[in-house]
Amino acid sequence: MKSFKGRTAVITGAASGFGLEASRIAAREGMNVVMADVQQSALDAAAAEITALGAQVLPFQLDVSKADQVEALAIATRNTFGVPHFVFNNAGVGAGGLIWEHTQKDWEWVIGVNLMGVAHGVRLFTPMMLEAAAADPDYEGHIVNTASMAGMLNAPNMGVYNVTKHAVVSLSETLYQDLALVTDQVSASVLCPFFVPTGIHQSHRNRPDDMREKVRPTRSQLIAQAMSDKAVTSGKISAAEVMGFVFDAMRERRFYVFSHPHALGGVQTRLEDVMQLRNPTDPFKDRPELGDQLRAQLRA
Repeated sequence: MKSFKGRTAVITGAASGFGLEASRIAAREGMNVVMADVQQSALDAAAAEITALGAQVLPFQLDVSKADQVEALAIATRNTFGVPHFVFNNAGVGAGGLIWEHTQKDWEWVIGVNLMGVAHGVRLFTPMMLEAAAADPDYEGHIVNTASMAGMLNAPNMGVYNVTKHAVVSLSETLYQDLALVTDQVSASVLCPFFVPTGIHQSHRNRPDDMREKVRPTRSQLIAQAMSDKAVTSGKISAAEVMGFVFDAMRERRFYVFSHPHALGGVQTRLEDVMQLRNPTDPFKDRPELGDQLRAQLRA
């Protein structure tokens, strides 16, 4: 997509992190911005900021795991601005711990937001974008789904998060291939960030009451939370820089977007494990002291 001015962006998770930075860039590019988020107070503040940049803004409070709420978002978008040109299925939550220690509600919450939130966005917005493309040869559309490097690798003690992000990569690759079968006017990208200060390590603040269970966190979950807090907050690449990469990828019709290309060495190792039929490589082979520390903590 070469031009953004006068077009419409739909952004979930728009009140913070990647979503807020995407909204800022979209506003500076002259786009209408539909800002969707689960947290009303943060959404109100973010929408006011983007409006002050001169954009026409439609704020929309929703839980992306709820199909009917995403459907309402799609209807409101079309009624307000028409068919969008950029859909950013970005809302996500984090969760860690040994994979067998996740509760049923842990699975339902993380899958609901990280995977089904993307699936709902693809299911509801893609048909209207294809309809617009069929009616107008000048229409251009692009869908970006936020996955993670956890969708390319399987770091230990990250359980359900890894599962959902691998699923988003698969969904996005399939979307790209399926779109290529039917149109040249709509395409897709997948964003796979590594550790970027976005606030995702504190996403439990927005966990619905009906998705909480009255059990104490396990040792592995407490360790995962502490590691996530440290890794995310110490990230050196900003969310604003990453979103610059995303807009560049849309201009270039480039599918994979990585915040930390050096991390692809781990992806290569994983794929070589598969091709050579060898057991998964120790993720701590280059920093064995970290693996020793994690094992000692978990076995204490």
